[in-house]
Amino acid sequence: MTIVDVLEQNAKLYGNDVALVEINPEQTESRHVTWKEFELTEPANTTPYRREITWNVFNEKANRFANLLLSRGVKKGDKVGILLMNCLEWLPIYFGILKTGALAVPLNFRYASDEIEYCVHLADVEVLVFGPEFIGRLEEIADTLCKNRLLIYVGNGGVCPSFADSYQEITADCSSVSPSIPLTEQDDAAIYFSSGTTGFPKAILHNHESLIHACRVEQNHHGQTRNDVFLCIPPLYHTGAKMHWFGSFLMGAKSVLLKGTKPENILKTVSDEGCTIVWLLVPWAQDILGALDQGKVKLSDYHLDQWRLMHIGAQPVPQSLIRRWKEYFPHHQYDTNYGLSESIGPGCVHLGVENIHKVGAIGIPGFGWEAKIANEAGEPVPQGEVGELCVKGPGVMTCYYKDERATREVLRDGWLFTGDMAMQDADGFIFLVDRKKDVIISGGENIYPVQIEDFLNAHKDIRDVAVIGLPDPRLGEIAAAIIELWPGRACTEQDIMDYCAKLPRYKRPRKIIFADVPRNPTGKIEKPKLRKMYGGDHLVDAQNRS
Repeated sequence: MTIVDVLEQNAKLYGNDVALVEINPEQTESRHVTWKEFELTEPANTTPYRREITWNVFNEKANRFANLLLSRGVKKGDKVGILLMNCLEWLPIYFGILKTGALAVPLNFRYASDEIEYCVHLADVEVLVFGPEFIGRLEEIADTLCKNRLLIYVGNGGVCPSFADSYQEITADCSSVSPSIPLTEQDDAAIYFSSGTTGFPKAILHNHESLIHACRVEQNHHGQTRNDVFLCIPPLYHTGAKMHWFGSFLMGAKSVLLKGTKPENILKTVSDEGCTIVWLLVPWAQDILGALDQGKVKLSDYHLDQWRLMHIGAQPVPQSLIRRWKEYFPHHQYDTNYGLSESIGPGCVHLGVENIHKVGAIGIPGFGWEAKIANEAGEPVPQGEVGELCVKGPGVMTCYYKDERATREVLRDGWLFTGDMAMQDADGFIFLVDRKKDVIISGGENIYPVQIEDFLNAHKDIRDVAVIGLPDPRLGEIAAAIIELWPGRACTEQDIMDYCAKLPRYKRPRKIIFADVPRNPTGKIEKPKLRKMYGGDHLVDAQNRS
């Protein structure tokens, strides 16, 4: 069974039920009117922009796009790129690509022109589907991008660029009948890109077995049924959002794509659409808590009784955040999910809704997964010692596309070496320590930034924090803490240093910087950017406490 079969099954069983809803609170429905010689667009009402499609329409749109691609010469094994913001067209296009036997290649919507060009060439993309937000970036590289390549523009209104074909126009007359291309779980299915936090991203190849396993993992962990409604906020180009949606998809349940992360919009959408499952990133959860603390939103204004599960992934979760969350939402189940694009996103390790007493851990091996903490030779380390987290299962990538050397570095005997340092407690729960490349070696001591970040995140005035290593002539490296305070809060360097007195001396940050903490769209701290920003002489020195 492949993931394409799931869509066709949902259309057969639940054809007239709503599959997907798109909501954009920042846009309102409008109508076009003509008065004398003037044409103008007036707001029809103040209702947020909302569209929906049924499972039948979802499947038919996927079939139309598949048949369009086939008519343009796309064949099994070809690559089709997707450069779209979250929208109702995104997933039907994705599944249309898979139905041809071609590979879907989602692209990060934050890529600059040179990154788009790099990824398109690296993945051998022959067709690129893009939205209006990217016209300017593509115009910069159109001379090279358009050579022997089909570009398809997806836009609700607006003018199609001269270098592309209009999606709406060229799919209108295509057959809505499935092309019925034979597929197996071992066929290549998609290329995702790494976060690129250490340079240009790597292309990660997955087969259909990876995708269908992600469906089964997510549904097994969170027990989705036909009655659940999943709220999807993160970008669909990333494995995290899509793989969490896969659990609802497997059961034929409704899902909602929400644009924007304002607390009031999240709560209103949960209330209006009857959402039962919401996946958040740490900053969004913090924003909701902050808005509640400050009285900017009130739970009594919304219908939230049906909301049963809040889960978080993509980054370490402060224990203090979950304690505060449970004060406002005591009936919520909670889970945290660990994963990476090389393991088809979240779920290879997860906490489990029954293990909330272990908040702070990333958890235990997920459904169908194995995990070990290994030394440099790949051998398991004793329980309680730090080593590299390795995972093994049906969701491990096939390879880094066209990069044999990088593949050999991380894939050994079926095990994926994640690059994350971790330890396992006496109960078998895994705790992240830090990224292998982010470990700070100061005066011969290994310092794991995540441990310091967790400690500082418990401070009542700190909204977000990142700890990085900076060069030091005597110690080699020192730990610097970039601290983002809650609005309206005041805190001094000395306050932070006094607070850190509870830490072992070698773990205390030597530099304190009050500034915003940059995160990428998947919630990961952009530490290379911080090291570049704060590596110079303009740093404000905190007291040197050796």
